[in-house]
Amino acid sequence: MEGSNDSIRKALDTASADYTLIEKMIGVLENHPRLHPSLEDLAHTVGLSVYQIQRLFSRWVGISPKRFCQYLTKEYAKELLMRSSSVLETTYESGLSSPSRLHDLFLTTEAVRPGDIRSRGAGLEIRYGYHPSPFGQCLIGVTEKGVCALRFLREGMTEDDLVLDLRRQWPRAHILHDPGPSEQLLDRIFPYPLWEWTATVPPPGPLHLYVQGTNFQIKVWEALIRIPLGEAVSYEELAQRVGNAKASRAVGSAVGDNLIPFLIPCHRVLRKCGDFGAYGEGPLRKKAILAWEAAVKDRVRLFNP
Repeated sequence: MEGSNDSIRKALDTASADYTLIEKMIGVLENHPRLHPSLEDLAHTVGLSVYQIQRLFSRWVGISPKRFCQYLTKEYAKELLMRSSSVLETTYESGLSSPSRLHDLFLTTEAVRPGDIRSRGAGLEIRYGYHPSPFGQCLIGVTEKGVCALRFLREGMTEDDLVLDLRRQWPRAHILHDPGPSEQLLDRIFPYPLWEWTATVPPPGPLHLYVQGTNFQIKVWEALIRIPLGEAVSYEELAQRVGNAKASRAVGSAVGDNLIPFLIPCHRVLRKCGDFGAYGEGPLRKKAILAWEAAVKDRVRLFNP
């Protein structure tokens, strides 16, 4: 097990370093949407050769830079919303988080009891650690009941900022730096590289989440978990999924209040016009995750029809 964890950690260290360059390139595309920079231009922005950029994308996401960039466009976002509608009908009717469970994480959620919410975490012990991921460095907080926090380090932030945020969410909990428990979960949180799974090697799990929120927020978060990898919904459609078609604004607030992003996939909610929209962990990271998931889904489908 120790050797396996070391292997996973090494792969995630590489992926996290790669992500820094990927996000920088996405930023260039975001700031110059009409210039359509060449691969040579993108490579130049991060100080690499074309050959190195191609290897970078192959290693990080398993596809070419050109293909990856296609997943970053507004046209792709619109196509994704249109396609996902029919996929979700099947998903919700079947009660599964995907028509094929191959590329899904198995998640179970336990809600914080109302009395525990009022106590603001008194008596609760949270152990946290900083870890690499395919989307940069992150803080993961774990209780005996499951993962209670996952936050990515954004530009201009420090690791201490992430801890302060954790303490604001659980002001009376006993919070201590102990990366051991979260380290043991890395292969389930970031099963990397995801596309190497096969039909005979099921994804690791289950993974338990410990969430605190109102009944409405928890309902929204559970609906998010049921959106399959590689799909997306609009805020309006998500409101319909939770039984209140007129509550898209309230749904948006609940999405933004999610304390365990990526695992509770709030990045899979887009504006109905095709804009990717805001994201608490950074809009460039949202694009990167959605494009990464699209590529993973394509590869899983290719090798496991």
